[in-house]
Amino acid sequence: MRHANPWSVYTRFTTLPLISIAFWSRDWIGAYSIAPIFLAILWVWLNPRLFNVPRKTNNWASMGTFGERIYLNRKNTAIPHHHRIVCRVLQCLSAIGLPIFIYGLVALDFWILVLGNVWIMVFKAWFVDRMVWLYTDMKDANPRYQSWYKT
Repeated sequence: MRHANPWSVYTRFTTLPLISIAFWSRDWIGAYSIAPIFLAILWVWLNPRLFNVPRKTNNWASMGTFGERIYLNRKNTAIPHHHRIVCRVLQCLSAIGLPIFIYGLVALDFWILVLGNVWIMVFKAWFVDRMVWLYTDMKDANPRYQSWYKT
C-alpha cells in the first residue's frame, strides 16, 4: 500500500533519468561513478518503501498501482481480454526503448539516451493509465479490490 502513495508513484518517474545520470557520470568521474550508480539503485529499492500508506486512494497514481496488482495476479483472477491485449502491446512498445536507452548509455550519445528515456517513460505512463482503467473495471469484482479504494 505504501507504493500506492502518489508521491511514490510520481517520484518513481525520476528513476530512469537518475540511472542515466549515474551511469553517464563514468565519463566525468571515472571509477568514482560507482557511488552515483549505487545511489540510483538504492533509490529504485527505497522509493516504494519511503512513503506512508496514503489516506486517500481515489487518484490516478494509487489506482494505477492497484491495477498493476490485479494485472500481476491475472493467472489467479482473470482480467478482461481487451486489457490483456493492450497491456502486452504497451509492454512490448516500452521494451523497444530499452536497447535505445542502453545504446545511449554505452555510446554516451545524449540524444539517443533522451530518446530511450522518453520512449520508455511514455509507454510506462500509458501502461499505468491502462492499469487505472483495469482497476476501475475490476474493483467491484472482488471485495479485496474494493477495500483498496479510499476517499
